[in-house]
Amino acid sequence: MNAITLEEQLNRDCFCIDVDPERVWSVVERAAAGVVPVGLLKQHRANLFSSAPVFLSEADLAGMETVVQAIEATAQLAAFQDAALAWAPEIAKVDLGPRGAFMGYDFHLTPDGPKLIEVNTNAGGAFLNALLAQAQVACCPEVRAVVPAADPLADFEAAVWRMFQEEWRLQGRGEALSVIAIVDEAPADQYLYPEFLLAQAFFKRHGVEAVIADPKDLRFDKGRLFLGELAIDLVYNRLVDFGFGRLESAALRAAYLAEAVVVTPSPRNHALLADKRNLTLLSDPMRLKALGVDAQLRRDLAAIPSARPVTANNADRLWAERRSLFFKPAGGYAGKAVYRGDKLTRGVWQTILEGGYVAQAFAAPSERRVQVDGDPQTRKMDVRLYTYAGATLLAAARLYQGQTTNFRTPGGGFAPVVVVKTPPRVDMAQDYCVPPCASLGAPSPDDW
Repeated sequence: MNAITLEEQLNRDCFCIDVDPERVWSVVERAAAGVVPVGLLKQHRANLFSSAPVFLSEADLAGMETVVQAIEATAQLAAFQDAALAWAPEIAKVDLGPRGAFMGYDFHLTPDGPKLIEVNTNAGGAFLNALLAQAQVACCPEVRAVVPAADPLADFEAAVWRMFQEEWRLQGRGEALSVIAIVDEAPADQYLYPEFLLAQAFFKRHGVEAVIADPKDLRFDKGRLFLGELAIDLVYNRLVDFGFGRLESAALRAAYLAEAVVVTPSPRNHALLADKRNLTLLSDPMRLKALGVDAQLRRDLAAIPSARPVTANNADRLWAERRSLFFKPAGGYAGKAVYRGDKLTRGVWQTILEGGYVAQAFAAPSERRVQVDGDPQTRKMDVRLYTYAGATLLAAARLYQGQTTNFRTPGGGFAPVVVVKTPPRVDMAQDYCVPPCASLGAPSPDDW
């Protein structure tokens, strides 16, 4: 018989732990102090939250954290920075100190361990996922039996507040932080707009005035960044204009270059950590060695699938190998313009050859079975670590169908992560689950 891990068995067969979507939305509404239009959001975001948690082993979580820490350590090396900044916009060469709030590291779980798929600055969903974890613990005694006793939302909020204070301090600010702007293009139209409201309420709970702003509504005047007549101290940046190159970002760009405002994450954070071209460095042991990356870091970075830039010189070879590759734009985000090689047409290939793409070895996502209207169905999944300066703030998962996460899949969406201890490998014939499935022969929480 085939042997599988406990978490694989749980992700395949365990339906006894659930998350009540209504409970989640009520927690969202309370946390946003009643300003989230829950009825409207539920209508248009029916698949934002999955009712099924994802089970993750302690060993896999530790493996992911090792990769994150190795990337962050490598990104601090001068030789690596020189290589990464060589293809970055000029603004990224400005170092004002901040490390970048809410980094997101996305992984697929494979039989060979977690494989890093990509790195994101301004990673969305952290506040929503913290509430999801809170709601799951609140409404599910089975989860309370296997997760730490600490309050997940309180722990998360304390760490996030320390993160923003540290970003403020790293840019040399000694005075109190007073006004924060959460900035994105047409913020009210963004799918994750509820999270902006949650972040705004979070900042207000910590005594900071917080506004949600479109970059085109900002102005730089007399050495300060303003929204109307309100002077901004810090920008929590959710833009995908990573180098502030668009006309709408002109005021933010000017204020940033004048060091008139703290911006996190910044263009430099994106250039050093999230530009997809960096994967071609991080996944190349020989290049890393030439950059002075030590042997232990190189071993830790081996969990990153091989990536190569798409060039005229290697185009024929990459086309021949396309079925085992994923093609991603260097400045991509949210799965946009990403192509799975085995589905490429010649027309799309010509677009890729126009430049700016990276070919990454395909690492298949693992799966979670969920109940959809009482019918067990399989969904793909990935796991994201939200981090700051290499330390994990929160682990969360996304369930989906198709090529990339899209929050359109019944039974899909954000999913809370339950971390279980790693026991010896178990036999598929054994029926493992968590209470109340103990009657089916499950181990007790003490056995996990």
